[in-house]
Amino acid sequence: MIGDDVRIVVVAVDRDTVKLGIEAPRTIPVHRSEVYDEIQRTNRAAVSEPTKASGEGVRVADLGGKGRRPQPKG
Repeated sequence: MIGDDVRIVVVAVDRDTVKLGIEAPRTIPVHRSEVYDEIQRTNRAAVSEPTKASGEGVRVADLGGKGRRPQPKG
């Protein structure tokens, strides 16, 4: 457990590979380190750029589809 809301679980073990899962509320962002690093770089670049009118030239981080995906409603 990490705090009261986040839990790390072993999903699978195969020879020398261990797959971990992270259970956390949707309100807590969970990212792999390379995704987190790209988000931080993009945020720093956005802060250092002059303000553009109506979003013109705004850069959005390309996370390559990584990270959480919306859960189907049901």
